Amino acid sequence: MVAGGIALAVALAVIVLSRLAATLLGRRWQPAAHLHRVVRIPFRVLVVVLALRPVLNRVERSQDADWGWLHQVEEVLTIAAVGWLLTAAVLFVEDVSLRRNRTDVPDNRHARRLRTQVLIIRRLTIAAGVVIVTGAVLLSFPGVEAVGASVLASAGLLSVVAAVAAQSTLSNVFAGLQLAFSDAVRIDDVVIVDEEWGWIEEITLSYVVVRAWDDRRLVLPCTYFTSTPFQNWTRHSSELLGAVELDVDWRVDVAGMREELDRVLDRTDLWDGRVKVLQVTDAVGGWVRVRVLVTAADAPRLFDLRCFVREQLVAWVREHEDAGLPRQRVELVDRVAPAAGAPDTDRDDRSSGLFHGDEAADARAERRGGRLRDEPLGDAGDSAGDSAADG
Repeated sequence: MVAGGIALAVALAVIVLSRLAATLLGRRWQPAAHLHRVVRIPFRVLVVVLALRPVLNRVERSQDADWGWLHQVEEVLTIAAVGWLLTAAVLFVEDVSLRRNRTDVPDNRHARRLRTQVLIIRRLTIAAGVVIVTGAVLLSFPGVEAVGASVLASAGLLSVVAAVAAQSTLSNVFAGLQLAFSDAVRIDDVVIVDEEWGWIEEITLSYVVVRAWDDRRLVLPCTYFTSTPFQNWTRHSSELLGAVELDVDWRVDVAGMREELDRVLDRTDLWDGRVKVLQVTDAVGGWVRVRVLVTAADAPRLFDLRCFVREQLVAWVREHEDAGLPRQRVELVDRVAPAAGAPDTDRDDRSSGLFHGDEAADARAERRGGRLRDEPLGDAGDSAGDSAADG
């Protein structure tokens, strides 16, 4: 008990001194405080275990009872603390690199690429640390070596089975590594995937999260970006060019509209000053199509600039260029009377039918039609006489 108390006192002294050293170092080097927060728990566990290790060995040798389990617990704690400490130290180095490369600055393409790669490496570091520590802990138990030998003997069959079972998972893992180090997409890249516009929010070893313009999240497997075409609007730079199209009347003053465009762009900070073009690109269907090309520093500013230019040009046409308002024109044409001697098509249509061919037939047709329309039928004799006369 005295030895244990002395060991705990020594461990406490080491912990206090390390805390004091981290505080003093933090005044000269700001990341020191973050390093202390990251490693303090595994460091304290490791210090206490190492301080108590001689005491535990003495207790195990001096007692008649089996205290082997105590030694096993101490060994497991040591392995876990060392693995945790080393993993935390590697993660601290990765976090320092992330803090040095900020993504909230205008020209952040290099920083976004580095951030994407470091985040992928960070996840690999955690996974590798867990696997290595778990393996080391298992190997510390007696009898595990024999189990490991039997497993290694059938490694060929197990590798085939594992490869078939985890084919999709492994393909996503390798696709995530390919995305991170091929610079195809980066964190905060503006992309269009599956006809959706958004930003790359997160890249993991198995999936990519895309934040859509309306704050929806699209979760896509990493293999989507390696096997399906997609648009990356910030591949080399965030500067973009956009178009605004208007259908106006043929009488519109194009020169006046171009001057109005200059005045509109001078009133906004959304335009980056690179490109401003107003052209008539089409003139069919009764309208003239005017296309305006403008540029902005990034996709959100370009969208706002296009909306602003469209609103201002529509207001200008409505208030100052009434002739340019779209109109539907209809021409009314009066029917022209046929010239003298020309055949009357209406008469020909009326006289064609059962009675036709000569003047007598036309007379009979008129007579027959008149009786049917105007005269009531008499007795049967009249009808028979008419029939005979017609014959």
